[in-house]
Amino acid sequence: MNENFATVLETVADEAGDRVAIIHGDTRRTWAELDERASRLAGFLSGRGVGHGDRVAIAMYNGPEYVEVLLATMKVRAMPVNVNHRYRARELTEIFGDSSASALFVDASLTGELARAEAPLLKTIVRFGEHEGGEDPLGGRAVPFAEALAGEPMPRVPRSGDDHWLMFTGGTTGRPKGVLSRHTTLFSIAISNGYRVMEAETPSDLEGLRASTRRLLEHPRRMTLLVPPPLMHATGVYTSFGALLAGGTVVYLTSRSYDPEELAELAVRHGATDLCLVGDVFARPLVATLGRAAREGRPYDLSSLRRVFSVGVTWSAEVKEQLLAYCDAILEDVIAASEGGPFARSVTTRRTGRVRSTFELMPGARVLDDEGRDVEPGSGTVGKLAAPSSTEVRYLDDPEKSAATFVDIDGTRYVMPGDLATLQKDGSLVLLGRGSRVINTGGEKVFAEEVEQVIARCPGVADVIVVGVPDEHWGHRIAAVVSREPGAGEDLDAETIRNAVAAELAGYKKPRDVVFVERVRRSPSGKADLAWARDAAARAPQAG
Repeated sequence: MNENFATVLETVADEAGDRVAIIHGDTRRTWAELDERASRLAGFLSGRGVGHGDRVAIAMYNGPEYVEVLLATMKVRAMPVNVNHRYRARELTEIFGDSSASALFVDASLTGELARAEAPLLKTIVRFGEHEGGEDPLGGRAVPFAEALAGEPMPRVPRSGDDHWLMFTGGTTGRPKGVLSRHTTLFSIAISNGYRVMEAETPSDLEGLRASTRRLLEHPRRMTLLVPPPLMHATGVYTSFGALLAGGTVVYLTSRSYDPEELAELAVRHGATDLCLVGDVFARPLVATLGRAAREGRPYDLSSLRRVFSVGVTWSAEVKEQLLAYCDAILEDVIAASEGGPFARSVTTRRTGRVRSTFELMPGARVLDDEGRDVEPGSGTVGKLAAPSSTEVRYLDDPEKSAATFVDIDGTRYVMPGDLATLQKDGSLVLLGRGSRVINTGGEKVFAEEVEQVIARCPGVADVIVVGVPDEHWGHRIAAVVSREPGAGEDLDAETIRNAVAAELAGYKKPRDVVFVERVRRSPSGKADLAWARDAAARAPQAG
């Protein structure tokens, strides 16, 4: 469907009307309210000169307001810039510079770091929430969210499916990369997260969408999706859009950090049919919560759950099996990236018997060796995952990285973000991880060299290698292997290293383990011996 996604959601809103679109705590936002509030924000943005092709940064927590800002941005044909609310001033400066954002919606609790960042192109700042005492870090430069909502709604305007969509993702450059695509691609992603789940036929035009929406609104299995992951990441946004496109209701946690007890309570209270997790990072604490409640004689009734799914993060067979003891749902584990996919998926139910940790390739996806040839099943050859990609998808203002990730093979364009895998004899896929030095910890991507650069600047540090060490809870945890300069002494300890990183980078980039060695091993050319570093970190992790 060649339509701007705002036009698509407006069409759904016209049919859904007073049906609830979003639930967040005591707030229930109907479709009509969601559309009107987004139109008022769009009117505000338009009045500030924000329009076609401009970039609007969003540094907010989950809630209906985040979706309203996304919809308002699309209504004026601008592009959203998802800002990680954990970023410090240095990282904010980088993303504002890379994105050229001219407007920003920011939670009041995040304005302190924002005030220390450099953002000369920001002309409009909207603050959501109130300060908790003290001076305003922005010196009154920000417009209150309520004021931005107070104006007249912007009338609907003609738009195009060729309008650009932007999603920033962590990656191998050590700083976020903007994945630039079009709304036609966004529509196809949302379809896979909504219509495919509901087993509904994809509409080809707005009239077909209206008819499909009316049917889905009365569907006996109408979707109620519980989304704990943050909307600042692709998984949260794309799964939310999928449910909304299918006329469903999206439920967000009120906790600003993951709370498995609140998740379980909301699943029961709202009869959630679908649940989005972040691999073992979310599933393991949830299983522990469900088990504890059952032992205390207050089990959670998760009989409404039909599907639990995770994207792009390790979800072990052990934890899947444990979760199935508490819900009779389809467990869907998907390998995908912000750049494209899906590449493969694994589906598990109580009836499939033994839970497996392997995947099946999605249609069109391949595992390719270094020569661009398909890996032979059972050969033991390690290859890179590849999936067909639209020609317009690329990295923002980075043709070199785009050429390395989006490649043409035999006349077909593929996306290859660097995931390594091998195929077993039966054709099933075993995921081996990222070939680059990106560490995925709790769903957050950390570039090892960025952390190394900060640690290397600490007085007394002679050398450092940062690696990811397997972790039951986080998937991987950050470990720093450090050698001291002669005479540095014990003053250079683990806490000093962690504090140095925390002062410049987001908290999740801080090493959990700091291992001191006599000498950091490198090759004669200076290349880090990563295998040695991982072994050193695994054998002698230090918690402090």
